[in-house]
Amino acid sequence: MSMITASLWVPRGAAALIPTKYEVDEEELTRISKLAKLQLEDANKDLQSAKIGHQNEYKTGVSDMENGGVNLPRSQGDADDDLKAYDLENYDSDQNNGNSGSMPMFGNARSLAYHESNADDPYITMEENDEDEDRDELQILATDNMIVAAKVEDEVAHLEIYVYEDEADNLYVHHDIMLPAIPLCVEWLDLPVGKNVNSLDPDTRGNYVAVGTFDPDIEIWDLDTIDSMYPNAILGQGREDTKGDARQELKKEKKRKKYKKVNDDFHIDAVLSLAANRQHRNLLASSSADKTVKLWDLNSTKCAKSYYQHTDKVCSIAWNPRESTVLLSGSYDRTVVAADMRAPDADVPRWGVESDVETVTWDPHDPNYFYVTTENGVVHFNDTRNASTTPEKSKAVWTLQAHDESISSFDVNHAIPGFLATGSTDKTVKLWSVQPSGPSMVVSRNVEVGKVFTTRFGPDAEVAFRLAVAGSKGAMQIWDTSTNAAVRRAFVNRVASANGEIANERIVGIDEDSSDSEEEGGVEPGSTEANGWESMEDEST
Repeated sequence: MSMITASLWVPRGAAALIPTKYEVDEEELTRISKLAKLQLEDANKDLQSAKIGHQNEYKTGVSDMENGGVNLPRSQGDADDDLKAYDLENYDSDQNNGNSGSMPMFGNARSLAYHESNADDPYITMEENDEDEDRDELQILATDNMIVAAKVEDEVAHLEIYVYEDEADNLYVHHDIMLPAIPLCVEWLDLPVGKNVNSLDPDTRGNYVAVGTFDPDIEIWDLDTIDSMYPNAILGQGREDTKGDARQELKKEKKRKKYKKVNDDFHIDAVLSLAANRQHRNLLASSSADKTVKLWDLNSTKCAKSYYQHTDKVCSIAWNPRESTVLLSGSYDRTVVAADMRAPDADVPRWGVESDVETVTWDPHDPNYFYVTTENGVVHFNDTRNASTTPEKSKAVWTLQAHDESISSFDVNHAIPGFLATGSTDKTVKLWSVQPSGPSMVVSRNVEVGKVFTTRFGPDAEVAFRLAVAGSKGAMQIWDTSTNAAVRRAFVNRVASANGEIANERIVGIDEDSSDSEEEGGVEPGSTEANGWESMEDEST
């Protein structure tokens, strides 16, 4: 099984030209060895406790049957005596090694010969010429876009970092980051996290990603570091010095598993949505299945405030692009709240919808309005100036039955007013044009990614018409929507004139031998259904 659950674009020029490689030093290797040994000792203690408990249960059963005249089975001690003849406890020991002590974890690492340069190693006789080739492979140009995909593949959770070369129609995997649990949401950060904030220039920029998973902790990773073993910061119960003393770290991990009470300091359930504040760069909001919204200070990596405005899972949040302290949140309690984070105890306006909320998004071209998509496939367009006293009495500016199934992804084009994209579990992506009279569909297409879980427009003017689409098949596709005839007609004033007629639509992806977790019912290659897409064209033309 392979699927992509979330994705994001990184603006051009934000990534480092040459990413750095993570180096494991002697101190780090020692810490890993100690932690592994402590975990092994802890597991052995748990095993011994389980054995003692089993033996006590066995003895209790024997005493209960002593007076019943029943032929009892052989005791556990007799069975152990028989097994001693096979010396199973020393089965894995090296027979030729006279040392009876236990072998330490990573015990041979320090005894290996190390040369600062391969030229000093007598066993390497071939000259090394691939250092420049490695640099070329890792290089990210100012005209490239980085795309981050939250992926699950064969039960392995990780982030896949793509590089998209628009002019060359090329998309490839640059590197990946292993994760502890299935990722559910990602958010790009430009603030250096995990650094000494007092020594940094306030205008210093970084290239980081915050990841929410089924675990309650939020991990923040540096996208400009390859082969990193640890996140730069953790927001949550596991934040205390992830590189500290190994024994203390193990104790905190065990304590963290037992804590399940809602509190003001950290989430206790899956993190469903993340939103970075672009004006106050040190603020990150998160929403969770524990029904809370939390505001994090990235400088201290601590929770600044916790909000309890919903009665069910909070699945989507978004900061207002103009009023930087107003946060929009949508929940499975079928309500949407627009709250000023500076006044946590104030009454907040609420809007009601007909089913569970899937996504909430502000209109970047007029922040008085926002969009809500639901499980029933409906898009709601609301005006914050027309808030009702109760959710039941709220009324949208307009509603649209966009899909027959859940709208699992939604995006508004930041460069082109009125250009919307919806993605659904019905495996289709639909593009919409919003006019003063209301929305109209421009094109509907099956882009062969399975159930659609993420649709994202490019963040830069040069790639404003590029739409990143991914879903249950685990494949990423970049659709150049400007090459679609219906899109060009709908946004004729906003599409750069092309030299001649465009023969084929442009979709860039990576060839992968991946299949959906369930039987796909999409359009087969070579079908007469126009490769799975239809456009709403003018009947008179």
